Amino acid sequence: MKKNMKISVFRNQIFVLAACILLCGAAACSRGDRPADVEKETAEETEKKPASFEITDLAGTPSDYSRTENWMKIPEITHEVDTIYLYPTSYLDDSENAKPICDIDNQQMRDRARAIYENQGTVYEESTNVFAPFYRQSNIYHVADLSQGELEEYQELEQRTDIYAALDYYFEHYNEGRPFILAGHSQGSIMTKIVLGEYMQAHPEYYERMVAAYPIGFSITETFLEEHPYLKFAECADDTGVIVSWNTEGAGNKGQYNLVVEPGAIRINPINWKRDDTCAGFEENLGSRILNKETGEYEIIHGIADAQVDTERGVIICTAKNVEYAPADLFGPESLHAHDYDFYYENLRENVKTRVEAYLKQNLD
Repeated sequence: MKKNMKISVFRNQIFVLAACILLCGAAACSRGDRPADVEKETAEETEKKPASFEITDLAGTPSDYSRTENWMKIPEITHEVDTIYLYPTSYLDDSENAKPICDIDNQQMRDRARAIYENQGTVYEESTNVFAPFYRQSNIYHVADLSQGELEEYQELEQRTDIYAALDYYFEHYNEGRPFILAGHSQGSIMTKIVLGEYMQAHPEYYERMVAAYPIGFSITETFLEEHPYLKFAECADDTGVIVSWNTEGAGNKGQYNLVVEPGAIRINPINWKRDDTCAGFEENLGSRILNKETGEYEIIHGIADAQVDTERGVIICTAKNVEYAPADLFGPESLHAHDYDFYYENLRENVKTRVEAYLKQNLD
């Protein structure tokens, strides 16, 4: 369903969402099959993933990732595993002559991306070396009236070209053969989804080293997995080579349009790491990371968020009180899109550690 709306209606709501993102701050499962395991594939699957697969029809000239200024984060290497983090929408320009896709050096985008990184990307730092490229982004005012499918298609323009160029440079110059995690949120998760469905198919030699992918805040669907049979969704807390994803809502979003929730969405509970509707209470949440607006420092707060899978809608239902919801026109009346990371920060941090340790035990002992 396509949402039609006028810029004047949701201008203020968009900035509420931006402010919210910036300020709010165990039996082992088997490892998923790899595209390199051709002996396990059917003839049909092999045909869908030809060995000679190449990426084509990239749009525009890619940004130059040999220039360190085009990277938000190039870390000191202190861990055995890397993370490539792609930030969510940080380009919000409602001026009359605003570009639909910003330049790589757009300062507004870069400043917002850095602020959001503190609320999201830092969750991966305890267990991995986090690399974060800047990339050209869609202007939220240009794409807000697109459907989910149209939005994904639009993201395959200059954004895709930049992300692939960044990955090419990362694997050639920075990775040095280490295992890695793919991670993102919202627009960054759309890009992560595109990477999983195309770039990793073209590079099975990289994909076989993927510890996990965390495209949080956008839908991974049954249809998407059927179209890419080498991809597997997480089943528990410590399986590896899998996709880990969820979208957070209040119960009042049931039956409502949400730009990031597609029919057939798959999800996992970010507290108990179960796929069923077992409720994970407030007491099981290890801590939410919230910005103290008075001190300007992030704090770990307990008792803010619970989590329960809505198996029909494919989302996480949270009963948190006194929260600021995302813009209703885009995400429904009770979307907690801006809290996908911070509400479950400590559980996610621990889960990254768990999956990294499981991968290293399976592959490097």
